[in-house]
Amino acid sequence: MSKKLLSRSDKLVLFVYNADSSFFNQVGDLIHKTVSPKTYQCNLCGLTYSGYNMKSEWKDFISSLAIKTVFLHKDEFIKQYPDKQNTSFPIAFIKEGNFLNEFISTDEINKQKRLTDLEALVKEKIAKL
Repeated sequence: MSKKLLSRSDKLVLFVYNADSSFFNQVGDLIHKTVSPKTYQCNLCGLTYSGYNMKSEWKDFISSLAIKTVFLHKDEFIKQYPDKQNTSFPIAFIKEGNFLNEFISTDEINKQKRLTDLEALVKEKIAKL
């Protein structure tokens, strides 16, 4: 039985924030990012959000990619993928069918200092697909 090769259109990038989706958690995260951004636990959120809204530069970048992207909070991800509950966050995966493969590690995301650095990393990784 031969396995069908997947094109980029059959894949998606799944970004997972190191934050939960509840309203109270989001408000707490917003306050934390504002008061003490250097100690905030989600660099993906810190780089891609301004206040409560996704930065327009990031939205434009994501929409320009030739691959579909999906964003989940940590609790949403664990609910969908309970076998991945010991994953470190933030993280990005490539989803191909029912399979998840690490795309950008927590360490790689956390090393990015500016949004443009994260964008360059995503472009570099996509080019290798």
